[in-house]
Amino acid sequence: MIDPLRVAVVGATGYAGFELAKLLLRHPNLQKPTFYLRDAHANVRCLTELYPQLRGWGDAPCKPLSVDVIAQSGADVVFLSTPHEASLDLVPAFLAANPKLRIVDLSGAFRFRTAATFAKWYKLPEPDSAALGEAIYGLPELYASELPGARLVANPGCYPTSVILALKPLVEAGIINMSRGIVADCKSGVSGAGKEPKRDTHFVDVNENFKAYGVFSHRHTPEVAEHTGLAHKDFVFTTHLLPIERGILSTMYVWLAQAHKPEQIEAIYRQFYAEHPLVRVLPAGKLPEIAHVAHTNFCDIGFALDETGERLVVVSSLDNLGKGAAGQAVQNMNGMYDFPVTAGLI
Repeated sequence: MIDPLRVAVVGATGYAGFELAKLLLRHPNLQKPTFYLRDAHANVRCLTELYPQLRGWGDAPCKPLSVDVIAQSGADVVFLSTPHEASLDLVPAFLAANPKLRIVDLSGAFRFRTAATFAKWYKLPEPDSAALGEAIYGLPELYASELPGARLVANPGCYPTSVILALKPLVEAGIINMSRGIVADCKSGVSGAGKEPKRDTHFVDVNENFKAYGVFSHRHTPEVAEHTGLAHKDFVFTTHLLPIERGILSTMYVWLAQAHKPEQIEAIYRQFYAEHPLVRVLPAGKLPEIAHVAHTNFCDIGFALDETGERLVVVSSLDNLGKGAAGQAVQNMNGMYDFPVTAGLI
């Protein structure tokens, strides 16, 4: 028998944090996690005070955030469901406080290969260089072999997850006509903007509306570039806000270097994701829908090929709070500790 993993969670009051709590509370390989809350929620003693829907799920004790308390608590792994600014300080502190403690960070603070990239695109101070040197980019379908030895896993962004998973097999196959460029046209539900109130996410502004934002300036752009192997000049990445609660639908427009048949494209995807059960490849001509992935931890990928065999449209869809955030964080933990990939997720 393997002893159940001891887990600490910093931050469970946001949308992704709540999803993470639900997944961890029913994970078969864990002790019941302890939640450490910051600021206005520091006096909460049980997560059911914030989320009555968790009553009956078992203990969900809450404590005020303290790096020292967590470091000495016997926790094996700590999840950070915190803003980027908070993770910048917390990650180095945890790494210094307990060399055995492992971290899964849901923020963007340690996702990039260079500190300057984060500072430029997020308009925040550079992350600690020593901590950044420990970071593994937590997209298990690409980097599963690096997870078992990782001290720090940087959970990917939700948009980049949808785009990278759709484009990486084509890039590796070498079949894209790069001279024609790629368009990644992406749309997300409002929960992707976080829980902090903003004018742009008020009900009256979002309902019956649809708009693009962050054109040529979205901070997920370099994340897509780094992990697809594309140069910035090779693709346009445009994001849109949907008037729905959750879900992402990303549509990639690609020109191929030579004509292909649908079965060849399908074979590329099926071979690439054969060992990755949380990516569902649809039959040629079948396209994903947000309704089919909402409240799950799957990413669905489908495509359509025009009659010339040279113009390809690839569609990927996932739940931005599931495979795009909390579900992926749990998948990363599973990889770190050699649990089944789908443990606690399906």
